[in-house]
Amino acid sequence: MSRSYQRGFMGALFMLAGINHFWQPQLYTAIMPDYLPAHQALVAASGYAEIGLGMLVLVPGMEHISRWSLIALLIAVFPANLHMALHAERYPRIPPILLWLRLPLQALLIAWVYQATHIDSQAGAP
Repeated sequence: MSRSYQRGFMGALFMLAGINHFWQPQLYTAIMPDYLPAHQALVAASGYAEIGLGMLVLVPGMEHISRWSLIALLIAVFPANLHMALHAERYPRIPPILLWLRLPLQALLIAWVYQATHIDSQAGAP
């Protein structure tokens, strides 16, 4: 799959995930680590970030900034995934193994973002 198609799919994926923060905010507030304040505000902020960065990754010439912004976002939400894995009893509908498998999935998503937003400087095109 070409990088431009990957970015298109990635953009749609992040935008849909961001929109879901507003359709089903209770899903996201439930996974927020207890030590973080203002769960609803953080859920909204991460939703807006996913929507905005999902759009940004589609803009030609913005590959570099969208790459590092999406990677920063994925790192920023990692504590919620870790929190879920460490407190599996709070999420009885999800098998604990799936909660732990989400952790390396985050690294795969970061690698995908990095690869899909890489521009070959010799070719000059995605």
